Amino acid sequence: MPAVYALPRNHLRACLALLVAEGPAHGYELLDRLAALGLAGADCGAVYKTLRSMEADDHVASAWAPSSSGPARRTYRITGPGRAWLGRSAVAVAVQRDAVGAYLDRHLHLVAGRRCA
Repeated sequence: MPAVYALPRNHLRACLALLVAEGPAHGYELLDRLAALGLAGADCGAVYKTLRSMEADDHVASAWAPSSSGPARRTYRITGPGRAWLGRSAVAVAVQRDAVGAYLDRHLHLVAGRRCA
């Protein structure tokens, strides 16, 4: 059985905010682009639930846009409050990165010490 690793709370939300801040996008496009942020195979239902929550919090806004290859699609864009939240989120992610880096540095030192003994 493969190991299951938990991501920080709100990580999907932070990734979606970042992607929408890069430019308006529809849900399936966001699903595809999440892979570049380490979320390949993200649950479609979770993505849309998170987008709805973000819209309820005024972090994104959506509108129906026509599509050249099928029915109209709901396209999401970042809002002013969403940009502010994204900035705070980036600070939180940086703190998490530093904490994980410190842990990994110590673990590497521990493992290296055992090999030398």
